[in-house]
Amino acid sequence: MLGEYRIEGRRASEIAASVERAVGAGELQPGEVLPPLRELAVYLEVNPNTVASAYRTLRDRGVIETAGRRGSRVRSRPASTAREALRVQVPPGVRDASAGNPDPSLLPPLESALAEAAARSARRPVLYGDPAVDDDLAALARSAFTRDGVPDGPVTLTSGSLDAIERVLAAHLRTGDAVAVEDPGWGSLLDLIPALGLRPAPVAVDDEGPLPEQLARALQDGARAVVITDRAQNPTGAAVSRARATELRTLLADHPGVLLIEDDHGHGIVDLPLHPLSGITDHWVLVRSTAKAYGPDLRLAVLTGDPVTVDRVSGRQRLGPGWVSHLLQDTVAHLWRTSAIEPAAIAGSYGRRREALIRALAERGVPARGRSGMNVWVPVPDETGAVARLLHAGWAVAPGARFRMQSPPGVRITVSALADDDIAPVADAVASAVGLGEARRYE
Repeated sequence: MLGEYRIEGRRASEIAASVERAVGAGELQPGEVLPPLRELAVYLEVNPNTVASAYRTLRDRGVIETAGRRGSRVRSRPASTAREALRVQVPPGVRDASAGNPDPSLLPPLESALAEAAARSARRPVLYGDPAVDDDLAALARSAFTRDGVPDGPVTLTSGSLDAIERVLAAHLRTGDAVAVEDPGWGSLLDLIPALGLRPAPVAVDDEGPLPEQLARALQDGARAVVITDRAQNPTGAAVSRARATELRTLLADHPGVLLIEDDHGHGIVDLPLHPLSGITDHWVLVRSTAKAYGPDLRLAVLTGDPVTVDRVSGRQRLGPGWVSHLLQDTVAHLWRTSAIEPAAIAGSYGRRREALIRALAERGVPARGRSGMNVWVPVPDETGAVARLLHAGWAVAPGARFRMQSPPGVRITVSALADDDIAPVADAVASAVGLGEARRYE
């Protein structure tokens, strides 16, 4: 079957993993046709529905594509925008709680920071050959890392968190390697991993972070890297607790060769303490983006990690963009030096709206999650129907398919777009959309 390569497995996940391994190893080439599902089911002695589920998983992960009667074949190139294509188109008159953007009213004014950066550039223009990272910015970042208990390590910069994660993965992994990722998790990351020729290994998440038993299974199955969101997890709002961090550190200590990537994009918008896992494995990084606290257009993330990893990232960056603009670096340094934002106030603003929505949904019999950050995750029985009914009711929410691999259906509601007066109407609309009919309130 398929020449020298034999597809194996009894469960859908095993069959999908077998095909992914072959694609990653080059044993299945782009454009190569997979067996018809009934033929493969007979060969493997499994139910055709099992093979259909495996093929569906492979399509969702961007490994294969289906062309009707012509069957399924290995994609000619990895998917790069599959989940972004699931974005809701917001009609006129519909309120948008789907985009995941910060509240503009909580972002700091940039005029003085940009003016100072421009003035500094006029006094001393940055030229080819100058250091890639400004010493002042690096010192401020390193000081903040140290205060939060992040191990000592060099600091470098990238153009946002996703850029950092891509560069770190490319610095250590090879095509076909598996990466343990949160499920549900950040849709852009779930797109990036197959785009790099890597295999996502889903790890379920509760309010305290990744479930240790599921991460253990992914590591036992050969995951070469782990990506964990420390706080304000997208889309569920999970935050790694002290107890969970202890469990995860103990687990990772048995796998020192695994690459650990921590994404602390919630820095500056959450009031829960950081419980870093960094330093427990040989190769690790912790990334902080300015996007949520200072504005997505600043496009700057600081990262620290073990010297080998940071050196590889910096070295590869020199061969591409060279450096992150010093105008941006000086702008961010000014914002940090002058304490341009009040993290406690920002966290409080998001927290009040998030908790009010969760409470209002609970009063209507709808369970929801959102321990930190700006998002609330609502499990729903019929994701497509719920999104459509909410649109009809005047509310756009993000479909859970953008964030899921194996986890149950849900929708993400971003509270940064909501005012206090919006909470009850949104909760009523959600209760109706998930089929609970009349809103039910409990005193």
